[in-house]
Amino acid sequence: MRTLFLAWQDPASRRWYPVGRLESSNQLYSFQYTKGAEQAAAVAGFQPLASFPELRTIYVSEHLFPLFTNRVLPHSRPEYPAYLKWLSVPESEQDPVVILARSGGQRVTDTLEVFPCPEQTQDGEYQVHFLAHGLRHMPDSSADRALTLKTGEQLLAMRDVQNPQDPDAIALRTAETFERDMYLIGYCPRYLRADLIRLLDGGSSPTITVERVNYPPAPLQFRVLCKAVMTWSKGFKPFSTPEYEPILPTASAPALSLPPRLKSA
Repeated sequence: MRTLFLAWQDPASRRWYPVGRLESSNQLYSFQYTKGAEQAAAVAGFQPLASFPELRTIYVSEHLFPLFTNRVLPHSRPEYPAYLKWLSVPESEQDPVVILARSGGQRVTDTLEVFPCPEQTQDGEYQVHFLAHGLRHMPDSSADRALTLKTGEQLLAMRDVQNPQDPDAIALRTAETFERDMYLIGYCPRYLRADLIRLLDGGSSPTITVERVNYPPAPLQFRVLCKAVMTWSKGFKPFSTPEYEPILPTASAPALSLPPRLKSA
């Protein structure tokens, strides 16, 4: 089973809330809202999405819901092969959920983002790929340094506690591979922060490396693909805070199969 979470950004405060979860198993897809949606509704006026109008329902379909398929670049686009390379996804990969897990599915036209639930590897490690965020806010020197990063190069994670916009932010900087090599090249995605902090506080030091650097004309938000590896601490469970939990237990929530016109959209 693959699990993706859906996050919504409050346009006023710019705060992100995890509001739903998509699960894919045996060619069947289900979507349900999480308690983060209730929190977002109470604090920021979040309204159920048009595609999923009921908060207390599990939506089930044999086809991936249009809300998610529309966030994957169509195969027909000429830049599709390059798009897969930017994400370090094999050209043979046909599962849109896998592609969404790497890309985030974010569009400039709305306030939604998709991210994966990390899984434990056979070696007992926490491993996740992510695109470095925020490079467009960095000085030109940081953008220039990002272009010279090498695959496998280590990046250091730093708590940016005096960040006036986000004191919980985790910045990424270069690891001094040469004299004065101390450049900020972005931030860890917000959805990873709580887990990384928990693992750090538990004594697990992350190894964050550059998986791939994408040169122009790749969009800046695809510039640096990273990989984080950490020891999966005993008893650890990713995204275990209440906002990631379903609003209703699966066994008690009514399931709604979407009508054929929506299934095939």
